[in-house]
Amino acid sequence: MGERPALSSIVLLMFIMAGWGVSASAQEADGTFNEIQKMIQNLEGRVGGLGETVPPETLESLEKQVEEAVRLLGSRDQENVLLRGKTSGLSSELDDMAAEREALNAKLSDVEADRDSKIADLEAKVEGAARDLDTAAKALEDERAVVAEKERELEKQHRNLEAVLAELAALNMSLEESEKKNKTNEQKIGKLDARLAEALAGKVEEMARYRSEFFGRLRRVLGERRDIRIVGDRFVFQSEVLFGSGEAVLGGGGMGQLEQFARTLGKVAATIPGDIDWVLRVDGHTDRIPIHNEQFASNWELSTARAVSVVKFLIDSGIPAQRLVAAGFGQFHPLDARDDEIGHRRNRRIEFKLTQK
Repeated sequence: MGERPALSSIVLLMFIMAGWGVSASAQEADGTFNEIQKMIQNLEGRVGGLGETVPPETLESLEKQVEEAVRLLGSRDQENVLLRGKTSGLSSELDDMAAEREALNAKLSDVEADRDSKIADLEAKVEGAARDLDTAAKALEDERAVVAEKERELEKQHRNLEAVLAELAALNMSLEESEKKNKTNEQKIGKLDARLAEALAGKVEEMARYRSEFFGRLRRVLGERRDIRIVGDRFVFQSEVLFGSGEAVLGGGGMGQLEQFARTLGKVAATIPGDIDWVLRVDGHTDRIPIHNEQFASNWELSTARAVSVVKFLIDSGIPAQRLVAAGFGQFHPLDARDDEIGHRRNRRIEFKLTQK
């Protein structure tokens, strides 16, 4: 009966420690709890098999096992304390991490909002760039069309230039041939010019001879008169001999001299060879005093009308009309520069010039 309490106490102690160990191990849920649980189950089996009497060696073995279990539980208790400290630290770190995560989430929300805004701006810019690109592409296409048209026009001009150059080359060949011919012709023309100059010189000399003969005959026929004279290669009648003041109708005083002039001209003309193309030019001149009346508005009209009257008289006298020329010079070719009556009288005149066309 002395051993029964000890066995009961041991078994009770084992169950208490087993219960505590279960509590501790249940909280930690690791391998040590499993080992103790196995030991308790083993002891319960053995105690149940022994009944109330426990041999000393069995009790000693059980005590050792209990001590080992207690040691394991003590070690496990220390580990649990450390684990609780670590758990508390981890819980604090977890709280800090949660707070940091919330801050990061807030920053992430801000970043996402900024990202969305920037994406929207970028999309707007992309759309604008796409529109600009379309516009630039259209402008480029138009420019290419213009360039193509200019290239076609340039090609056309190039072909035209080639045609012109070909034509120019042909013209140059023709020009070279023409220049060769021109040199030959120039040589011939030079010879002809020399012959023509020689012939003209002969005709001029011949015409001068007939003019000299004509003037000589007139001088003999008309005699020495102050109002009819020879000036250079011209035979000069003062206007007073043929016309009244301011008139263009031939008067009776000078008709005789003009008839003698016409007869002498006819005789000389009959001796002039037909190959000399001669004419008698009748020039009318006035003084510088302006005239303005119902018949003549200026000295031009008066000088011309007087020259025409003389030409008509010569035609009536038998001089061929194609050999006569009438010209009016007004007051612009004076013989005398004096502005007095003597100068005026000398400048009012009719000149006859026998010349070639």
